[in-house]
Amino acid sequence: MHSEGSRQLLQQLEQLLGADRVVSDPKRNEHYRKGFRSGEGDALAVIFPQHLLHMWRALQACVDAGAIVILQAANTGLTEGSTPSGSDYDRPLVIINTLQMETIHLLDGGKQVVALPGATLHRLEKLLSPIRRAPHSEIGSSCLGASIVGGIANNSGGALCQRGPAYTELALFARVDEHGKLQLINHLGIELGETPEEILTNLEHGSFIRVGQLPYSDNDLRPRTASDRDYVARLRDVDADTPARFNADPRRLFETSGCAGKVAVFAVRLDTFPVPERTQTFYIGSNDAQVFSRLRRGLLSELPQIPMLGEYLHKDMFDLAAEYGRDSFYTIEKLGTRRMPKFFALKGRVDAWLAKRSFLPRYLSDRLLQQFSKLLPQHLPQRMLNYRKKFDHHLIVKMADDAIEPTRNWLTAFFSEAENSGEFFACTPAEATKAMLHRFVSAGAAMRYQAVHNKEVGELLPLDIALRRNDRDWQEQLPAEIADQLEYRLYYGHFLCNVFHQDYILKKGADVKQVKKAMLELLDRRGACYPAEHNVGHLYQAPEAQLKFFEQLDPTNSFNPGIGKTEKTRRCCTCG
Repeated sequence: MHSEGSRQLLQQLEQLLGADRVVSDPKRNEHYRKGFRSGEGDALAVIFPQHLLHMWRALQACVDAGAIVILQAANTGLTEGSTPSGSDYDRPLVIINTLQMETIHLLDGGKQVVALPGATLHRLEKLLSPIRRAPHSEIGSSCLGASIVGGIANNSGGALCQRGPAYTELALFARVDEHGKLQLINHLGIELGETPEEILTNLEHGSFIRVGQLPYSDNDLRPRTASDRDYVARLRDVDADTPARFNADPRRLFETSGCAGKVAVFAVRLDTFPVPERTQTFYIGSNDAQVFSRLRRGLLSELPQIPMLGEYLHKDMFDLAAEYGRDSFYTIEKLGTRRMPKFFALKGRVDAWLAKRSFLPRYLSDRLLQQFSKLLPQHLPQRMLNYRKKFDHHLIVKMADDAIEPTRNWLTAFFSEAENSGEFFACTPAEATKAMLHRFVSAGAAMRYQAVHNKEVGELLPLDIALRRNDRDWQEQLPAEIADQLEYRLYYGHFLCNVFHQDYILKKGADVKQVKKAMLELLDRRGACYPAEHNVGHLYQAPEAQLKFFEQLDPTNSFNPGIGKTEKTRRCCTCG
């Protein structure tokens, strides 16, 4: 039963947006209340504004009613950061889904863009392709329909070494101040008008009065940047005793960047990047982890230009992805990325419906898809399969233009040295595409395996970690008390950044909370930071610098409370 205040808020939202854009029935909005991998909670309603001004007015109604607001786009996050968590909130909670507001405006011939809150990476890629420009991110998330704003809010990392984590200092956003009042803050560096109505209407229509720049702060005349322009220098510093990137890095917590939903983002302004004339992908294998350690340092410090990307797969992850990611591989290869968001949304609804039928086995759709995948032919190139037979460690390195031949020569010289056991080959375009797609589907292979074999194995524990740049012992060594509780240890990641995804499938009966606690203690002793690129969500404790950042953005705890294992209750400052 809803309270009188909640009923009044629902009525007001229906008046503002229309009844068809306010979904309060828990059976109909369950998909939006559940995380992509885990986590779910209660919500008064999920609303779907079509225009920025509608979103502003709905947001104002929620703030006036004292309701919690969670902003959500594609809901592809892996740490439960864009959904409610449980039912122990002290106020009504409203999810604002932003996907209907997907406009992207080009600036300066496409050298920069202004993206509204529902714009996806895939949409941006399609818009930039004719003018031979590219967005910040290339691997992975665009296939699932992840939003541009979501990447900024989470400081998402991605695979492209030359571009760093998603970052901008130019944005338009709303926050609830210490008095409990909603403020609209225009830091886009674009003059749009004076009132929220003028600003948001002009922004949506692209009616820009004047486009300029902003200083970083009142006391600093340095222009704000629309990307992380220091990242290449950080990567090249291979002797630094800190990670190259991680979500809570104070250097990259700025207004909307890294905000984790603690403000309502209406638009971000971002740099785009020229598309290379030529690229060449090299596939590398070795059985010696120290060879790969020397390889990473050399590729970053001894070449005139660092690689575009360097993606790692351990042989066990290679095998699991080859079997349990095959149908995803074919789906993306044949249908393309454009249809993937609808496919995953449909699968989520089907899974929610099936879960309510107790007479059906758990994870039925995954089981059926896995059975179907066994009918599909071999999808990986023969040279990759040959390397799998020979090597434990696999690395995909992509170079561009004038860096291609120096890299080929460097790799030839590197592996000619007796201490550097291993081999490489230059991929054909088809091999390069398949290698990267195989690397991408590995991210879901552990989930599929655990779902299909849930009666035989325990829970899935996914971690993403950032090692120190000078850490040469990147291959994990687990003590027996941890290793004995694991069925599988699966490693893959952004090798040149020293960022790894580590998926552990536990043995049946193992306590996932205790194993995670022991794992994190081990990582702390290694000087690693975590999470590296998926943000804290509801699964990780935010460190002190990040906690202070969240509180400064959202002093009353009105947006996404509980994130980073913080309190969920309203925080009163000087509000009445």
